[in-house]
Amino acid sequence: MQDRRGEAAGWLARSAERYRESFADAPPESWGRLIGAVKSRVLAGDWEGASEDARWALAQGPAEADSAIGRYAAALAALVLGEDAEAGRLAEHLRREPSERFPRAVADALAALAGRDTGAYGDAVRTVLESFENRDEYLEEIPVADTVLVLEALAERRGMAAHPRSLLLPA
Repeated sequence: MQDRRGEAAGWLARSAERYRESFADAPPESWGRLIGAVKSRVLAGDWEGASEDARWALAQGPAEADSAIGRYAAALAALVLGEDAEAGRLAEHLRREPSERFPRAVADALAALAGRDTGAYGDAVRTVLESFENRDEYLEEIPVADTVLVLEALAERRGMAAHPRSLLLPA
């Protein structure tokens, strides 16, 4: 957020490592750790590390989880690896979840990325951003639309970034 990308990349890499290390001792189906590892690498711009963490995440079996968060972890990992058909399949499952279990706009953005539908992606990512702008609470109490940053990084690699603007995103 302060345009200190090099410094941030180091901290994000350490975060990804800690998420992976802590997974072994975590309760079953601690899918958030998989998401955290993959998102940290993507945010750091470390696509080689993101691919490695995505393969590791998928090896933990989140695609078969009953949990929407598990399927979200798998969809993110599949998108990082360019496995768009699998990501699309998982996103369709997420789209059928009740909104209290998984945000529909995030599922729509994942499906649009997987299907390379630029218009649908732009609409979905702006809705995701609005959900962050309307929150009172943020992870670690830091007001940043991290999901939008990750979606945009994945979209950029596909040539379909929407480039939304917000105080919750870097300038």
